[in-house]
Order: sequence, then C-alpha cells, then structure tokens
Amino acid sequence: MNWENLTILITGGTGSFGKKFTEIMVREYRPKKLIIYSRDELKQHEMRVSGFNHPSLRYFIGDVRDRERLYRAMHGVDIVVHAAALKQVPACEYNPLEAVKTNINGAANIIDAAIDTGVTKVLALSTDKAVNPINLYGATKLVAEKLFVQGNAYAGTEGVRFSCVRYGNVVGSRGSVIPVFQRQRASGKITITDGRMTRFWITLEQGVQFVIKCIGMMQGGEVFVPKIPSMRIVDLADVVAPGCEQENMGIRPGEKLHEVLVSRDESRYTLEFDDMYLIQPVHPWWQTNGHPGGQPMEDGTKFSSDKNTWWLTHDELSQMVEE
Repeated sequence: MNWENLTILITGGTGSFGKKFTEIMVREYRPKKLIIYSRDELKQHEMRVSGFNHPSLRYFIGDVRDRERLYRAMHGVDIVVHAAALKQVPACEYNPLEAVKTNINGAANIIDAAIDTGVTKVLALSTDKAVNPINLYGATKLVAEKLFVQGNAYAGTEGVRFSCVRYGNVVGSRGSVIPVFQRQRASGKITITDGRMTRFWITLEQGVQFVIKCIGMMQGGEVFVPKIPSMRIVDLADVVAPGCEQENMGIRPGEKLHEVLVSRDESRYTLEFDDMYLIQPVHPWWQTNGHPGGQPMEDGTKFSSDKNTWWLTHDELSQMVEE
C-alpha cells in the first residue's frame, strides 16, 4: 500500500493504541493526512504538546456516538481504524447503557458514515473478551464484531470493506495490572485474583504493526487474530514484584481464568497462517478472493491462553515490562 497518498482517521486516537499507531504511522509510513478523532480536548492538547505535532496530523474533537460529526470527520478519508471504546469491565457493568451507546451504537455510526462518505477500508479493534463473553464489555464487543463483519453486506460488492482485529491484553495499556503491582510492591505484598490465571500478552508496537499488516490484507469480513504468547499471572507478579508475598483475592465478577481468541465453533471456518489465524465470514454476500497460503484450522480446536504452545519466560516478561 502506498500510505503516502492516503488519508487515515483513527477513532480513540488519544488512547494508548492511538498514540502508538500515530507514532509509527508518522515515523515509518508517512501518510498524507492522519486525523486523530477523540472526545477529550485535554488529551488532544497533551498529545500535541508532547511531540505529536507533525504537519500531517489533524485533531478532531468528536464522539463515535455523534453520527453527524463522524460524517464530517470522514469526508475525504480513505482508511478508518476504529479504536474508540468503553473498555473497563466494572465501568461497563455499572453504566451498561453507556457501554451500548459507545461500543454498539458507535460501531453502527462508523459503518453508516464510512459507506456514505466513500471510505475504502475500516478496520475495527476487538478483544478476546468478545469470545464467549461473560461480561457486558465482552458482549458489546461481540455485537460490534458482528456489525463490522456483516456491515459489508450493506456496502455491496463495490463499496467500503469492514474487518476486525482481535487480540489479548496489551502490555502497559491503560488499565494494565502492571502499574498496580508496581505500586503494591513497596508494601511487600501484592494482590492477585487467582494464581491459576493465564492471559494472552502483546505489546502496543506489535498490536499496531499487526493492524497495519491486516489493513493491507483485508478483503472484508475477516477477523484477524495474531499468534501471541501466553503468560501466567503469578509469573508476571514475580517479575514486577520479586520476593513479595502474593495474596489471592478471588476471581472478580465478569472475569475469566483463561482467555480464548479463537473458539471451537469458530475453528470450522478459520484459516491458520504462520503468524495469525484468520476467521472467515460465514455469510460473505460481498465479493472476496480468498486468502491463499492459509491452512484450515483443525475442527473443534481453540486458541486459548491456557492451552497455548508459546509461553513467555521470566526474562521475556521482564524485558516487556521494562520496555
């Protein structure tokens, strides 16, 4: 892709992913224009004065709930990366209608605006919480995934293409457990919810580069899942707070012991590549050309954090935390 001729809009552009995406885009791909779309003027100001002031950058105040503002913001845009979401599990449980308005209605607004303004590609960020969801956040992201996959049917055979990227916990993102462990270690005791817990782990840099790769690959309706390592929460605690007592507090409401990125039911229509799984759309009424090189995933298997064949060592965890 010739990024230098493209105009990109990223929703949630002042978040952890948005800032890293902007940094990498400006440094390595140099798009014609990159629009940071978010609702917080302070975060936009802080981002601008901290060095994100390249001539190609534009800052738009707006909310994905605001359909008319999205139409204005997408005028002349080629590619949309949709990263805006309410993602804190307790906040979504306490404010369920707000989660629906942002994560579901906001997705619908993105789809409508992209179709009507001539955008060519939309890639939305999803989460392992969307697989077999047990909390409202995961449920809203599952609905958003379905909207983006089947949004291609509204676009027809010649219009904008919609796809999703689904991955696990991001090292150092807002809400990460690492800062909690760092604060607690001075007391000599840290709290973990359950010592058996495992999680998928990915860095912001890896997440951004994967998204950029998938934009180039997407034909519409795919859910892209990177092959990423797992880690045990007790191993992370040992790395961040070595020698500290670990107190088990019990699993929290809406939390899983292990996460799944590709479910057993999804395996029937999933292709496996060296570095990713590609979940194909079940009802592709639009035109697709397939993805050569992928092998069908074994039926009835799953990609879960506890059954992963790739585990982070203490040294690898330590390096990721330091970075």
